[in-house]
Amino acid sequence: MSSSLDAARPETAPDVTPRFRPAIHFTASDTWLNDPNGLVFHDGLYHLFFQNNPYGNVWGNMSWGHATSPDLIHWTEHPVAIAGDEVEDIFSGSVVVDHGNTSGFGTVDSPALVAVYTSAFKAGSPYGGTQAQSLAYSTDGGMTWLKYDENPVLTRNSAHFRDPKVFRYEGAEGSFWVMVAVEAQHQKVVLYRSGDLKSWDFLSDFGPANADAGEWECPDLFPLAVDGDPDNTKWVLIVNVNPGAVAGGSGGQYFVGDFDGVRFVPDAGSLAAPAGLSSFPDKDAAQAALQQCLWLDWGRDCYASVSFSNVPANRRITIGWMNNWDYANQLPTAPWRSSMTLARELRLSSVNGSLQLIQQPVLPEQRVEENPVPGPAPFNLDGTALRLADAVPGTAQVIEAEIVPGSAERVEFSLLGSTDGSQRTVLSYSTRSGRLTLDRRQSGDTQFHGKFASVESAPAALEDGILKLLIVVDQCSVEVFAQDGKVVLTDLVFPEANSLQNWLSAEGGTATVRKLAVSSIA
Repeated sequence: MSSSLDAARPETAPDVTPRFRPAIHFTASDTWLNDPNGLVFHDGLYHLFFQNNPYGNVWGNMSWGHATSPDLIHWTEHPVAIAGDEVEDIFSGSVVVDHGNTSGFGTVDSPALVAVYTSAFKAGSPYGGTQAQSLAYSTDGGMTWLKYDENPVLTRNSAHFRDPKVFRYEGAEGSFWVMVAVEAQHQKVVLYRSGDLKSWDFLSDFGPANADAGEWECPDLFPLAVDGDPDNTKWVLIVNVNPGAVAGGSGGQYFVGDFDGVRFVPDAGSLAAPAGLSSFPDKDAAQAALQQCLWLDWGRDCYASVSFSNVPANRRITIGWMNNWDYANQLPTAPWRSSMTLARELRLSSVNGSLQLIQQPVLPEQRVEENPVPGPAPFNLDGTALRLADAVPGTAQVIEAEIVPGSAERVEFSLLGSTDGSQRTVLSYSTRSGRLTLDRRQSGDTQFHGKFASVESAPAALEDGILKLLIVVDQCSVEVFAQDGKVVLTDLVFPEANSLQNWLSAEGGTATVRKLAVSSIA
């Protein structure tokens, strides 16, 4: 399957926008990608499958692409794993290691990897016009796949039943597989159980709730210990929504609650709108409630986030698609189009009396340190901008800072700026509003789509008067992790080749820099 697709791939143009190619974010070599699929750790490798068009760099011909990494930073792309054909497109799904050989596809000693994916059936097939759940399996560590000959294994005769995330549940109700999928246009998460991955029984559903202006997609459900306490475990339900996210277009919301093997019940603190924001008659009230929903990312470019299966030590690590359906097909890159976010490790913590996810990017400990400061911290900023180390083409840059805004009204990082200052991406914090803002209106090429030039912001309360930032800049993206990962903003940017300058400044008073470090990753 994959070899014939690979041979049929047309010759592609040279890499005409190499300056936008990320150093540490995964991109396909010369084709389109979107949702991460089948995230699984197996035999020392992280496997990233993904929605892929093997024939071009716009959405279409959906198949599962494949890449692997030993460290979640450096990725090796492999041939197409599960190919679409004349019967079906291969939409999103998940992969499990079938310990115990419940499916019979492998052995107890050598368990198979089993992919549960959505078959988007084409006209002329027996299931034409519907989406249903199907299986493929691999007995060679995920490198080659066979489709199950009795697909689909679960159908609802629905045109929008998709994105199965499967996990093994161990609890009072027993041990079994659970599938979390969506009825996308009904804003419902639907749950099923199985003993063998082939026969599925309905458990329950959840939704609409909170952000429900668009389709619900790519759900995920998993347990996390609260503040690291194994005796206090809650469940997190991720539900991606498009359109209708907090920054516009695509985004990922989540709920915290309990799951008993049958039903997910969210905590009251997770529900800004129990019946969904579409039930609000007043748009201003709905917008205010949207700000109260729990968001994985407050930027424009983090969608379809799901987590890896089978990670050692029960670590919960996600990856998202770094794009937005508003303009996804028009990004000014060639021959590839689109990339993934950094992998992010999740924790669940009590913050001001409510539970929320904490996200930290997975980065190598060893990085090339640069010296951007005039002397050791702490030092004051009082109106004179401080030049930081320039971005270096072909590398990612990590900026870590702890700043006490003090009497300053605004603290600002100017990133990827031109020499004359006319082009730059601005990350700023306002002490008056208590919000962190990422402004890409003058970031470079913003004209390829009318919705791209934008300003995103998120509430970010100071902690003991301190603003903590970890900023990752990688050629065409800015990912911001604020307050130790309590607040995250991700935006794409497309600066001109000579726009490499970074600056730090404070306005309206004096700010104190307690920590400032700049490093790079090749």
